[in-house]
Amino acid sequence: MTAVTIFMEGGGLGLATKNRLRRGMDAFLRDPRQAAGARSWRWQLVCCGDRGRAFKAFEREVKRGEPGLVVLLVDSEDPVTADTFREHLERRDGWTIDFAPGDRVHLMVQTMETWIVADRTALKDYYGEGLDESELPGSDDLEAASTVGKALERATRSTGKGEYRKIGHASDLLRRIDPETVRRRCPACRRLFETLTAEIGRR
Repeated sequence: MTAVTIFMEGGGLGLATKNRLRRGMDAFLRDPRQAAGARSWRWQLVCCGDRGRAFKAFEREVKRGEPGLVVLLVDSEDPVTADTFREHLERRDGWTIDFAPGDRVHLMVQTMETWIVADRTALKDYYGEGLDESELPGSDDLEAASTVGKALERATRSTGKGEYRKIGHASDLLRRIDPETVRRRCPACRRLFETLTAEIGRR
């Protein structure tokens, strides 16, 4: 038996909010999670709160040398101009990540909300009447949009559920958005799915 362990940024400070986000992301990643389960692999997604804690947890697990696939998943925060995601984090955050292969480092470009707004149908179904789609980024290159979170807040202010809040709404939305749609519109998301699927199938 082996395992997949993903250390992810987000979830706030409390255990309950971290668990809530974890359940949402587990639902979004259901295809690779089910592929791991079919091989009797242990699947563990850990929401670590801030990005620094996610990196430290990732570093500790990799350096322990346990068998399995260990992945870091954080926001890029800024446009990715480096050749690799690993280089981006080394430059932006000052992290040294020479202890892990580059394909273990994954980014939500530029934030997790980019993946959420990629599926307009799910957004409309969730928020219903009052969603102002004109506030949402319309570019085909969603990963170039730097203010997606603020745009989502503005777009949802007049809805029955109220203004988007990461802790309150993100988990529910992650359960609803279509992974195929997000992968098509967000190359970083596609890279994560392809890496997980390839590694689970290879080992």
